[in-house]
Amino acid sequence: MNRRDFIKFAGVLALGITTHQAVSFFSNHSSKEGIANVKRWAMAISFSACVKREGCRDCIDACHLIHNVPEIDNPKEEIKWIWSSPYESVFKEQTNVFTKGMLRNLSVLCMCNHCENPSCVKVCPTKATWKRPDGIVMIDYHRCIGCRYCMAACPYGARSFNWRDPKPFIKRINQDFPNRATGVVEKCNFCEERIDKGLNPACVEACPEKALIFGDLNDPNSDISRVLRTRLSIQRRPHLGTEPKVFYLF
Repeated sequence: MNRRDFIKFAGVLALGITTHQAVSFFSNHSSKEGIANVKRWAMAISFSACVKREGCRDCIDACHLIHNVPEIDNPKEEIKWIWSSPYESVFKEQTNVFTKGMLRNLSVLCMCNHCENPSCVKVCPTKATWKRPDGIVMIDYHRCIGCRYCMAACPYGARSFNWRDPKPFIKRINQDFPNRATGVVEKCNFCEERIDKGLNPACVEACPEKALIFGDLNDPNSDISRVLRTRLSIQRRPHLGTEPKVFYLF
């Protein structure tokens, strides 16, 4: 409690109001102030900008470098925070015989969607997976027991499981970010360690074509709010009701 709020609280008590009423007054007042300052982070990915440099992996490499993501060649054991998949695989429900050839041959960037209603959070028995007030879905590596319920519940395949110790597969370990252990699930965290310092996610900064746009949906003047108002966008599997916070722009 800061000094200003303490004075308000003491003043309410001085009026002869019951303690229960005073606490209710203070709680309501604080919650309203908190809600006004809450951010809601989201990402937008431009198809047209992303394909300008064929084979570009700058965003993937930047993400994996700072987050100590191991390079394991075995597809059954690989760890990925950001990856590319064919359009028809990513948007299977939104593809038909009339889908343009350009889209059919497109490689689409994928990552955790940081859903508004994340199914992974609901099934985690230890609460190792949880959602921050700003919408970022997190994993507590110390509480994860490796049950992989979250992986089964995620409809986007956004999580990876460490079948083995990842350290031998990391070329250069970033000491500023925690390493994972065998038997732990991991995924994209929207670079929460960077945005809490006022920085953009590493993938956004690394993209030479500015294909990735990140920002606060609660701010109508943010870059992402403006681009979502002016350009057509789609989401992955919106019919599931998870409300993904990664948008794809045409």
